Amino acid sequence: MQSSNEISPNVYQMANRGANVILIVEQELTIIDTGHAGSSPQIVDFIRQLGRSPEEISLIILTHNHIDHVGGLAELKQLTSARVAIHKSAIGERGNRPSVRTEDADIQLEGGEVLKPLGGLEIVHTPGHTPGCISLFSPRNKLLITGDAMLKGRRSLHLPVRLPNSDMAQALESIKKMARLDFDVLCFGHGLPLHNDARARIEDLIERKKVV
Repeated sequence: MQSSNEISPNVYQMANRGANVILIVEQELTIIDTGHAGSSPQIVDFIRQLGRSPEEISLIILTHNHIDHVGGLAELKQLTSARVAIHKSAIGERGNRPSVRTEDADIQLEGGEVLKPLGGLEIVHTPGHTPGCISLFSPRNKLLITGDAMLKGRRSLHLPVRLPNSDMAQALESIKKMARLDFDVLCFGHGLPLHNDARARIEDLIERKKVV
């Protein structure tokens, strides 16, 4: 694992080959995205550094079905009995070698669900980069995990990467939806989180796109 840090109470971000994995450490463990194939040994090592066991992972949430976010899923499923949650539109999505099938998904999300972690982790459907993209919002921690629904640049935020099944107009509407949430910390599928001026950065992105 290239790097790891605590981004919010009981929430850690790890980076492997440029792709982020989020670990929520409570009575049970939750993983958000699984990184590239081959990343599970580093994930397991970090969990053990915290004095916990990979067998304690009870839930794996996938923000979308791209190989740099779901590549480690099969390996983690072999190590744990965790349930897997993914948006129903992401199952079998074409493009970028999808690897999550119907039989892999224990929980097929639609958006609007509230899952157990962090006292209530809200599922926000944020299509655009792909039809099945989701973001996750913790009101208690004022934390928003966006996956690839937007990109973090050095000085500003950007619309997500455009792919054959992307819809940039829809992506901007998803970003506007996220801007209405009450968050202080913003996490991405790639790059370090934003702890300062996160809301202002999103509002700046929306304003810039108004004049394009």
